[in-house]
Amino acid sequence: MNIEVGSYEAKTKLPELLRGVQAGNRYTITLRGEAVADLVPAECNLHQDTVTAVDDMLSFMQTNNNLVGAVDVKALINEGRA
Repeated sequence: MNIEVGSYEAKTKLPELLRGVQAGNRYTITLRGEAVADLVPAECNLHQDTVTAVDDMLSFMQTNNNLVGAVDVKALINEGRA
């Protein structure tokens, strides 16, 4: 659920809004009617996202071995150095 909250109300009711976020609510903070920020739950799945990214990269490298092996990474690194 996304709820719009004015900036003054957000300032005065921050603890209440944070409890709402813990309960799964999402808030859009507005300034003079225009959205300026979103108050959303923090992402705690960064570890899982990292594991998934590594697994995806390893899978790509295994299925596209001919592409990965043809690239000289060291040469690419040295090319970018002055």
